[in-house]
Amino acid sequence: MRGDQERAYVAFVEASRTTLHGYAWLLTADQHGAEDLLQETFVRVYVKWSTASAQPLAYARRVMSNLHTDRWRSRRREVLRDEVPEHADRTVPDTVDVVRALQRIAPRERECVVLRHYLDLSEKETAAAVGISVGAVKSYTSRGLAAVRPLLHEEERYV
Repeated sequence: MRGDQERAYVAFVEASRTTLHGYAWLLTADQHGAEDLLQETFVRVYVKWSTASAQPLAYARRVMSNLHTDRWRSRRREVLRDEVPEHADRTVPDTVDVVRALQRIAPRERECVVLRHYLDLSEKETAAAVGISVGAVKSYTSRGLAAVRPLLHEEERYV
């Protein structure tokens, strides 16, 4: 990689680290898993920087979604946890409830809900990031939101 490409890559990493780390954490619901996912994403983007440099954030989100999908497919089972990671934003109580609810829905539904409603991507951008059709994005998002809503209301009953 040439010097100017190297500088562009470093600038991209510095500018996008927070956003991508938040996305990784919402996907994995695990601090260490999110950091691993983020680092592996940055490595893959670095290797393909000549291709990725046109739209690096979109490319990185796609890589991260694919890596996450590969991980949960290989395990074939999600690990649900009772506790929230230590680095959760404790100043906003709703964050904890949303993360717990997201942990309880299917991984593909979680990806679509997070991309659409946390990262505020369009249906078309979400479909491109995850590698599925726009109709599938609509379906997964709808089912994910339908599954999350009662879980959030369930949390309110115990407060």
